[in-house]
Amino acid sequence: MWFELRWGITTCLILTVSLILLIFYNHPQTREVTLLFRTVPIVPETNGRVAEVYAGMSGPITEGAPIFRLDDSKQKAAVETAQRKIEQVQAELDLAKTDIDKAEGQLLQAQSAREQTLDELETKQDLQKRNPGGVAQRDIERLQARLDGDLGAIKAAQAARQNAEERVNSVLPAQRATAEAELEQAKVELLKTVIRAGVTGRIEQFVLRVGDVVNPLMRPAGVLIPEGAGHQALQAGFDQIEANVIKVGMTAEVTCASTPWKIIPMVVTQVQKFIAAGQFRAGQELIDVQKVTQPGTLLVFLEPRYKGGIDDVTPGSACIANAYSSHHEEIASNDTGFIQRLAYHTTDGVGLVHALILRLQALMLPFKTLVFKEH
Repeated sequence: MWFELRWGITTCLILTVSLILLIFYNHPQTREVTLLFRTVPIVPETNGRVAEVYAGMSGPITEGAPIFRLDDSKQKAAVETAQRKIEQVQAELDLAKTDIDKAEGQLLQAQSAREQTLDELETKQDLQKRNPGGVAQRDIERLQARLDGDLGAIKAAQAARQNAEERVNSVLPAQRATAEAELEQAKVELLKTVIRAGVTGRIEQFVLRVGDVVNPLMRPAGVLIPEGAGHQALQAGFDQIEANVIKVGMTAEVTCASTPWKIIPMVVTQVQKFIAAGQFRAGQELIDVQKVTQPGTLLVFLEPRYKGGIDDVTPGSACIANAYSSHHEEIASNDTGFIQRLAYHTTDGVGLVHALILRLQALMLPFKTLVFKEH
């Protein structure tokens, strides 16, 4: 009798396997779903020893609020030095202005002396012309030499005035600007000793205490989770065989461990075009593909179809996701034949089976976790 029923049994087995393939291929499911969220490491911009702590081990914090402070004695000394340098340059500027007045006085004095010498020389030269031998030639030569000396004094006074003006107008202002820039830099370095929250969020695992040494490259002080992190989209890893099925805009559903007995409508908003397992970095050795043991998954981003759909899902929660194929446009097209339209209807209709399976999984998840899990 079994020999006579072999064709019917074989046909039923083939149909059953085909139906399972149809359901799971066109309406893929994955357990590799989670609500990833961004974290910000709490690190200073420079090395230092902790002098004061303002936050606790865990708790909310607002943007700009201080978290901890490093020892700032070195930075305060740099600020004080920069301030003293500005005062020094200002004193030199005031002194240079006095030098201008001094050079002006010396110039007037040299010009007056030259005029007096010139008058005396002209007088004696006129007397010598009227009465040759009445004035000694040596006196005239001495006045001419003094006249040349007075001219040198005038040039020296003019050079001194120009030098003082150059210091007042160019050199000292540049030095002052440099000193002010150094002061601003020192103040910035001083501000860096107080580490503040860059975003509003929540501090976790903050165990830093006074006296600890913090290194921005090797030792973060804790973790800051931004407010609203992990409430935008779910990240799902589907098998690579589903790459040609999963498209942007597909309807999906998820159920998460943190929200038992709840089915959340989702929609596929992005499909990553790369498999993460295939990435490599250039190094000293050639990549052997055999070493890539994990086949990797197709990363898909799922966003709630309705606003606030995943607000109750705890970030990092493990979830199960179904994605459903839809051939509505092909069915509505006049170019689609009857057999093809029937196939599309069948393909979309069997998605109900997978939806029921997801609801059974959501129903059994609390029991499997609380009752049947090994404790």
